[in-house]
Amino acid sequence: MNLKNIIAVVAISASTAVLSVWGFSKYQQHQYAGIQDPGKLPVNYAGFFGNNNQPAVVVDFTPAATSATPAVVHIKTKTKARQVSNSQQRGRNPFSDLFGDDFGDFFGGPRMIPEQRASGSGVLITEDGYIVTNNHVVDGADELTVTLANKKTYKGTIVGADASSDLAVIKIEGKGLPYMVYGNSDDTKLGQWVLAIGYPLNLDVTVTAGIISAKSRSIGINSRQSGSPIESFIQTDAAVNPGNSGGALINTNGELIGINSAIASPTGSYAGYSYAIPVNIVKKVITDIVKFGAVQRAYIGINYMSENLPEEQIKQFEKESGLTYKEGEGVLVTGVPEGGSAAAAGIKKGDIVTKINGVAVTVGPELQEQVSRYKPGDKITLTYIRSGKETTTNLTLKNRAGNTDVVKNTGILQKLGAELVNVDSKTASANQIQGGVIVKKINDGLLKRTRMQEGFIITSVDNQEIKNVTDLDRILSQNKGRKIKIEGIYPGYENTYPYPLDLSDLE
Repeated sequence: MNLKNIIAVVAISASTAVLSVWGFSKYQQHQYAGIQDPGKLPVNYAGFFGNNNQPAVVVDFTPAATSATPAVVHIKTKTKARQVSNSQQRGRNPFSDLFGDDFGDFFGGPRMIPEQRASGSGVLITEDGYIVTNNHVVDGADELTVTLANKKTYKGTIVGADASSDLAVIKIEGKGLPYMVYGNSDDTKLGQWVLAIGYPLNLDVTVTAGIISAKSRSIGINSRQSGSPIESFIQTDAAVNPGNSGGALINTNGELIGINSAIASPTGSYAGYSYAIPVNIVKKVITDIVKFGAVQRAYIGINYMSENLPEEQIKQFEKESGLTYKEGEGVLVTGVPEGGSAAAAGIKKGDIVTKINGVAVTVGPELQEQVSRYKPGDKITLTYIRSGKETTTNLTLKNRAGNTDVVKNTGILQKLGAELVNVDSKTASANQIQGGVIVKKINDGLLKRTRMQEGFIITSVDNQEIKNVTDLDRILSQNKGRKIKIEGIYPGYENTYPYPLDLSDLE
């Protein structure tokens, strides 16, 4: 065989080998999906793997837990025993649709609800004893006892509460108390380590760890206690159980980034997810409560498409409006009430809000969180998309009444529109009641919207006993923004009469 033939054989053999390897690699690509080039890095991993391949840092939770636990307190509440009608005790009266809410009282006299005790957690935020907790922890309580991690116990008083955000402020008398340092909930990130601190299941102060698993979550829980709920929770997998409510969610620097408020569970105990109110919302709410006695809630003045709506509802909306909704693009405006801030700024139905003061918003909870940080009268910028074009406009926020006046938690009895006096001992004894408030005269106000008649004696509000005008003022103030039931008697009559009253206009 000559040299040319040898070279030809070698060349053919080499070409065949190369083609075989190339062909086999192509065959393998068809056999196994997702083949990756070992030398190529995806854009989303560039900042991670490109960081000199440094090993992961071992996180030590000890300094954060040691610093923060002294500022987390145990709150124990007591609700005194009270007398209620049968319909109150059983819930909804099964005969009410046919005969009215009072019918059940013919089948027996009043009943006693025994004394109720419960507990939760709270966080000291100042050295002179201001504590933030959940509204649902202290709602309706007659007595509060606050115990610090060092076992010192104090009597607590409610400064104010906000059902919409499920936050409340209570006060204990003390000086030089430990308190929590604020963090910035805007800086939190998915996967970040966090610690939950509180007093679950009546245990002593307890620390659990987890990560942030989601942000801007809305789970609909605050709608149970408010007609205008604010929800933009930090979701974590740190173990939280009953009793943790009102406790601290902190980062690994020991800074407060949230107030633990709820859990997602089919059993009522921890099942994997817990929810905390971001501290940037908390700071605004508690500052308003301490300064004004009520939250200065601002409104843009729009109706918008809620997230996680059933597909059939979205299609129905698109059919009726001729608009197309793309989840995650922004917040779709479905209505613009007259007289609101948005109407004055020229916002229209079908606009898609994408930013509040330059901060991106893609879903309703993010929009709520941003707006909740401002008060009526504040000027902001609102960015929206209309017909494919992005526009930014200036907007002055208003309160629910459509103005920029400061709302204070005072004068609630005046808004009832009635002349109210304490029951005298003779009338109380004759009607076998411990006390109450006589509605002597009804003028223009909230009570005029009910069927209540002059001479009615108020003895309870939502199962909470009313002995005097002070009790009535306190309990109504705690229930602003809610629908309540006032109950009482007419002198000389045996039955207890209920009157529903909507306090949402006072929110």
